[in-house]
Formats: sequence, structure tokens, C-alpha cells
Amino acid sequence: MKLARLLCALTLSTAAVITQAHTHLQNSNPIESSVVGTPPSQVVLTFSEAARVTAAWIQKGEGAKEKLGPLPDESSASVTLPLPSLTPGTYVVSWRAAGDDGHVMPGQVHFTVSAGDSPKNLPQH
Repeated sequence: MKLARLLCALTLSTAAVITQAHTHLQNSNPIESSVVGTPPSQVVLTFSEAARVTAAWIQKGEGAKEKLGPLPDESSASVTLPLPSLTPGTYVVSWRAAGDDGHVMPGQVHFTVSAGDSPKNLPQH
């Protein structure tokens, strides 16, 4: 019984170390859940270690997904993807990336492009 518990503990601790070793997103620009006044022309993904983005797309609200590209040919800890012209609304940039260990990870960054306060949107006094 003690041997079974020991093997179980060893398996769980090994799995935790392996899980932590995979590449993960550390930062993005635009920042997750941010509201930006100026539509960004690109998204920058910063990973914990080098990764190769294998697919990326953007979607506004419930609209159709639009592929992003060109995708970089090589692995890098920081990946810049050009964005199409964006209008006010809520967006999600989704991607798949492969770490140098071969592990494929999906991810998303959500952000909103605000309409701004034009004179017609200001409250009347």
C-alpha cells in the first residue's frame, strides 16, 4: 500500500513539473481584456520561451473569423502578427503555437476598440 501511494505521489509531482515546463503566454499587446481608443495595427504575443505560431485569426463579436498572416517561419519568445483595419467593437485574437518541446498550445487575447468620445457622444448639460 505504501508503495502504491509513493508511486502515485511521484507520478503527480512529475506531471506537475512537466505541465509547468510547457511554453505559455506571459504577456500580450493589446493586453488581455483591455479597451483601446486607437485600433491596433498588430498584436504582440510574448511567450515564456520560444514558440512557433502555426495558426492565428481574429474575430469581431460573433462575426466570421479572419486568418492572420504572414506567420513567422521560426520560433521566437516574442511574436508580432499584423492585424487588418479594425473598427470599434469587441475582438478576440486566437492562435495555436508549438513550443520547442513539440507541445501545441492554443490561446486567445480579448480586447475592445472603443468608439471614443466624439462631440455627438458627449452628454448635454
